Amino acid sequence: MQNTLANNKELIIDKLNKINTIHFNFNQTTNNETETGSCVLAFPGKLNCNYLDDKKKEIIINKKSLVVKQNRYGKIYFYPISKSPFLRILHKPDLIKIIKNSTLSNDNKIIFINHTDKNNNKIVIFFDKNKYNLLGWEVTDQFKNIINFSIKITALNQEIDSKNFKIPALN
Repeated sequence: MQNTLANNKELIIDKLNKINTIHFNFNQTTNNETETGSCVLAFPGKLNCNYLDDKKKEIIINKKSLVVKQNRYGKIYFYPISKSPFLRILHKPDLIKIIKNSTLSNDNKIIFINHTDKNNNKIVIFFDKNKYNLLGWEVTDQFKNIINFSIKITALNQEIDSKNFKIPALN
């Protein structure tokens, strides 16, 4: 059993090393509220998500900046994320380090990477047990909300316009 889990770690890391960009659809659940949308992730540390909601919410992460835009209302909110455990998922070397130094568990379809960092932040990252694709993660935010983010990959390693990750200027 131990060999299988160690082998799963290596197979996940091998898969991640071949990926530079991911396009995916998502379901995000926070406090029993579910939101949906689509994202593009470019390693290292860039994410753009468009939510299918009435505010036309968009989230942009570019390295250490997080912006939430409500395009319908023209509002922009800036948040620091330097201490967020979520940021470590967006940086491939950090993600690989988490995988190497974490415990694994699994069921018939999913491998769970269970990690607690030095600040006692818990991260669970989910991977497909057959293809070793990223399936999502669960983190606790600064307000102690548990956020479950499940993804369905629609494309890997496609070209992404760098404008997707441009942080808007304050007006």
